Amino acid sequence: MSRRTLFIIQLNSNMELHLFNNADELSASAAQWIADCISNTLQQQDRYTIVLSGGSTPKKLHMLLAAAPFKEQIDWSKLHIFWGDERAVPFDDVRNNARMAFDTLLNQVPIPRNQVHVMDTKLDPESAASEYERILRRYFDETGPTFDLVLLGMGDDGHTLSLFPGKPIIYEERKWAAAYFLREQNMFRITLTAPVVNRSRKIAFLVAGAGKAHALKQVMEGDYRPDVYPSQVIKPEDGEVHWFLDKEAAALLQ
Repeated sequence: MSRRTLFIIQLNSNMELHLFNNADELSASAAQWIADCISNTLQQQDRYTIVLSGGSTPKKLHMLLAAAPFKEQIDWSKLHIFWGDERAVPFDDVRNNARMAFDTLLNQVPIPRNQVHVMDTKLDPESAASEYERILRRYFDETGPTFDLVLLGMGDDGHTLSLFPGKPIIYEERKWAAAYFLREQNMFRITLTAPVVNRSRKIAFLVAGAGKAHALKQVMEGDYRPDVYPSQVIKPEDGEVHWFLDKEAAALLQ
């Protein structure tokens, strides 16, 4: 156990909760955990597929991974990078998740560019989603596991990826990637869907801040209401879920 970790709770056979004093400790421990996962997996296979997310917590994580000791510890040449969702804005827009990842991580590490798969916002949103699905289906079989690790955040409203409360995309069963217009933000969103994420080997939610506490309690301890709290739809078939939480986010949990 990391000296930064308050404790780890095994919630069931495939779910663990990792609790930390604050977001900085959370990010530091998550970086070490990710580096260890990559190293251990690459002893068994020759590539590692990871899904990145946007937001402030991943930004801290990226900066740690891009610096010593993790920059040297991780075999970047064997990583294949994907994204969980994207705002349909140009790459040079500060709201673009891929741009944030390049600025804070990917431009600082020796990863082959052809192993980095952005959601192409130069295309119209529907075409971008369709192209991303084609990429995914070239990488992964119709059955069996998909990504080695999916990194997820959770919003104050309980959304994850671009699965927002009350949106039909929550219940998508066939497509692996989809696009739709989010009226509340007046923009299109492109997102992975639950079917492809739930076939991942590992999923890690990084959740920090008091603003997440109410939604987190409902997601983890409340009735199953994914239309209200979409993060509940992330339920891996055979993989593991790890919740990395700071004390503020976990304050209401039993």
